Amino acid sequence: MSNGGTNGSRGTFHGGNTPSQTNVIDYITFATAGNATDFGDMTVARDGSGTLSSPTRTVSGGGSGKSDVIDYITTASTGDATDFGDMTYARNLIAAASSTVRGVWMGGYGTSPVTRADTMDYVTIASTGNATDFGDLPQGRAAGAGISNNIRGLHAGGEVPGTDTTQIEFITIATTGNTSDFGDLVEACQYISGTC
Repeated sequence: MSNGGTNGSRGTFHGGNTPSQTNVIDYITFATAGNATDFGDMTVARDGSGTLSSPTRTVSGGGSGKSDVIDYITTASTGDATDFGDMTYARNLIAAASSTVRGVWMGGYGTSPVTRADTMDYVTIASTGNATDFGDLPQGRAAGAGISNNIRGLHAGGEVPGTDTTQIEFITIATTGNTSDFGDLVEACQYISGTC
């Protein structure tokens, strides 16, 4: 599962499974149609990470192998990713939401045996350093979608113990705290994607 980021004019694709994990970053320019171009490499090969974007940087956190690695690129240029710091909890299949200033990772599969995290972490995208605890989801879940505007971030769907969920929860990105109920998806599902 590859993840993407954008600065508004360029889109990037980070990692994935080919069928083994890859560290490749590709990019496209939205204004022109055509194939993706090689951007560079992530610091580690992984899939299922959560990707955040500001107008300047794209930041990837976590991923398969229950990674806690965070790395970043300057979206308008090309080149390999640089180490940003570490997440508070290693996990993959994470939902992500961001404003132009701050990024938040929500949920994911944690350490063995496979557990679903209710953890949310955040970083200030313009700086580097380890993630900080943001708050909690109402229950552990993974493989849901993250969507956001510059004010709110939403976590939708995903897999909870024994089933999929229709839950949509929201946070105010500029503050910290637990999620609040937003509503429900039409159908319970997991492995879904979101955009903004």
